[in-house]
Amino acid sequence: MERIYVTGHKNPDTDSIVAALGYAALQSATGERGYIAARLGHLSDETQKILGRFGFEPPLYVKDLRTQVQDLDFDVPPILNKAVTVNRVWSAMEEDKHISAIPITDDEGRLAGMMTAGDIAAYDIATIEDPTLRDVPLFNILSVLEGQILNEGPLISNTVSGEVVPALPLGADVPLFKSPDTVLVCGNQPEILREAVKAGVRCVIICRAQLPEDLEAGSTTVISTPFDSLRAVRRIFQAIPVERLAANGSIEAFHLTDYIDDVKEVVLRSRYRSYPILDGNDRVVGTLSRFHLIRPRRKKVVLVDHNELSQSVPGLDETEVLAIIDHHRLADIQTQNPIYFRNEPVGSTCTIVAGMYQERGLMPSKKLAGLMAAAIISDTVMFKSPTATKRDRTMAERLASIADVDLTELGQFIFSASAPEDKPVRDMIFTDFKEFHIAGHAFGISQITCMDSARHMKRKEEFLQVMREVKEKNGYSMMMLMLTDVLIEGSKILCLGGEDTFTQAFNVELSDSEAFLPGVMSRKKQVVPMLSALWG
Repeated sequence: MERIYVTGHKNPDTDSIVAALGYAALQSATGERGYIAARLGHLSDETQKILGRFGFEPPLYVKDLRTQVQDLDFDVPPILNKAVTVNRVWSAMEEDKHISAIPITDDEGRLAGMMTAGDIAAYDIATIEDPTLRDVPLFNILSVLEGQILNEGPLISNTVSGEVVPALPLGADVPLFKSPDTVLVCGNQPEILREAVKAGVRCVIICRAQLPEDLEAGSTTVISTPFDSLRAVRRIFQAIPVERLAANGSIEAFHLTDYIDDVKEVVLRSRYRSYPILDGNDRVVGTLSRFHLIRPRRKKVVLVDHNELSQSVPGLDETEVLAIIDHHRLADIQTQNPIYFRNEPVGSTCTIVAGMYQERGLMPSKKLAGLMAAAIISDTVMFKSPTATKRDRTMAERLASIADVDLTELGQFIFSASAPEDKPVRDMIFTDFKEFHIAGHAFGISQITCMDSARHMKRKEEFLQVMREVKEKNGYSMMMLMLTDVLIEGSKILCLGGEDTFTQAFNVELSDSEAFLPGVMSRKKQVVPMLSALWG
C-alpha cells in the first residue's frame, strides 16, 4: 500500500503533531488507507507529556521526502544463487528479453555478482580455445544434459573434470584420448565406448544411446542424454556454477533508501546497463536501469499547520502535495496539480481538523478528542492568544466533553510542562523555532510558552550565546526568542540584530537585548505581521 505522509512543520509544536495524528486517523476511519502521521523534528517536553497522558505514540520521524530508489518502478528479475548453472541464467534471460542482467547472490541472499548475456557469450567463445571442465558438480552436468547416470556406484565421482572431446571414428589420425582427463561425447558407438572405458577416461556422455550390457564401466562415469552430440557439447559447458563467471570485482549497487539525485551521479559516470538494488540487510531485491530514473513515482504528502516552504519537509519539491490544512498566512508552496486547500482564521489547526470530523459525521475517540482539545489549548495559550476565536473555544469544549476532561485542569497540566532546569538551551530554542523570509530579510523566531518566564530568564546569557551562533550560521538579520508567559499574559523578548527595526515595529526599546511586550502571546499574529508591515 502506498504511503501518504501527513506532516506538520519543522520543530513541531503540539498543534502540528496532533493535527497530523488527527487528520491521518480521520482519513483512515473514512476508508482512505495509507495515511501515516509524520513529524519533522523532535518532540517538545510539552508534546511528549500530552501524548503520554492520552496514550499516543509519537508520529513517524521523517528527515526528508526526497525521491529514493524505493520510489522507482524498478525491475525484479529472477535473483539466482551462485551455485546455479550458467544454463539456468541463460534460460531466465531467454524467458524475459527485457532482462539485461541478473543478480547472483550467496546463500544469505547478499550480492555475489552480476551476470549479463555478454558474460555468457564471452565464456562460450572462450571454450573454443579451452574446452576443459574443471571440477563441475555432477548434479550440474545431469541437469543441463537432462541426463542420468548409467553406472551408479561407489566409484562415481561427485565432480567432473577434463577436456571435452567429441568422438571420432577409431581409424582417425587424431588421437581420441589424450589422457584419462577426458570427457568423451559419443553416440551409438560401442567400440569407441569400450576403448574409452579401457583407457580409464573420467566421464563419457552417451547421446541417444545405451551402455552395452556386457560392458563394465569401472570408475568411468557414464551419462546418457537425449540430446545429440553437437547440442550436448555446447550445453555441457553451461553446467559450471555461475559464480565462476559472475562479475564481482567492483559492482555498483544501490540501496532502497538511496536518493535519486545521488544515484544519477553514479549512473552518469559508469557504463553499466543495470545495477543491483539492496535492502537494509544488503539482500538483493531488484535491479535498476537508466530508464527507471526518467519518471520516478513521487512520495505523496499532506501538509498541516503550515504552507511555507522554509518550514516544510526537505525534498517537498520532489513530492506530490495532495492537501494543505492550515491556519497561517498564505506563503510560497507551489503544487503541480490542483489540491484540496483549507485555510481558516482560527487559533489552532486542530480546530479545523475537529470540524472535519463533524462534517463527515464521525465522532473522534475519547483519547483523540482529549488530545485535540489539549492541542487547541496549547496553540491558543488557554484562549489568551489574539489568534484564539470563539470557534476554538467552542470546539475545545465539545472535545473536552467527549473526552471527559476539564479544560482548566488540562491547561494547567500543559503549561506546567516547562523545560527542566538542566535542559540545554539549544534544545529549548529549537523546540518551537521558525525561520521566515520576508521582503529580502531572513530571520528566526523561537517561542517558549510557560508559566515561569522569570526562571528561564536566569539563563539569559546562555540563550544569547546560542542565539548569536544561530544568527551567524544562518545569516539572519534578526534572531528573536519569545518567552511567552501565560500567567502574566505577555512575552519577555530576547533579540539580536535589527534593534532599530524592533523598536519601530513594537514601540519598545531593547535594553541589553531584552524587552517585555505586554499582551503579546502570538508569534503568528502579533510579531511576524508587525515586521512584515515595517518591511513592506
